[in-house]
Amino acid sequence: MKTPEKWIIGIDEVGRGPLAGPVSVGVFMTDKKTGNWILKNIFENKLRDSKKLSAKKREKNYKKFLELKKLNKISFSVSHISNKIIDKKGISKAIQTGVKKSLKELHHTFLMKKGNPSFIRLDGLLKAPKEFKNQKTIIKGDEKDVFIACASIVAKVSRDNLMCKLALKYPQYNFETHKGYGTLLHRHLIKKLGLSEIHRKSFCKI
Repeated sequence: MKTPEKWIIGIDEVGRGPLAGPVSVGVFMTDKKTGNWILKNIFENKLRDSKKLSAKKREKNYKKFLELKKLNKISFSVSHISNKIIDKKGISKAIQTGVKKSLKELHHTFLMKKGNPSFIRLDGLLKAPKEFKNQKTIIKGDEKDVFIACASIVAKVSRDNLMCKLALKYPQYNFETHKGYGTLLHRHLIKKLGLSEIHRKSFCKI
């Protein structure tokens, strides 16, 4: 007899490619019924990669998630893995560190009340720790699966907000504009000013 899915976790990362700032891993958990409600009422049955949504739309969805979180309908966690860890361990291992960290944080809050999830869905080539037996990787999962799409949004909004805060500390790099990605402006500023403490040295051979 097949065990029904109850609590489902979606996992996605953002910030794999930037020249500065962390890579961020979002973990989003809810039940199947609430996931279907989110798909219909928040996404209007149209899933898209969070990076393809406007910043305004992402923020609007994020605020709705916060409301659902207060009602204990959902839970989510985002881990930011620093540029120093990326330079030391490489981007893939840094992302895996973020997956483990976010799942652990979620475990100490929502999972302690609701029990272990019956299924984990991950975007791209991501993997959860081996103790989570029922996990599935979905290519372009943020465009196919509502749980992964939600994880993508919370990760993207959290990382963008962090980069805007870091822009106040390093105003000369315009992080609030490009969020650390390798735009022409950003590359020009690196050549002009050199690297800051939050730049990924292993990515900045330009």
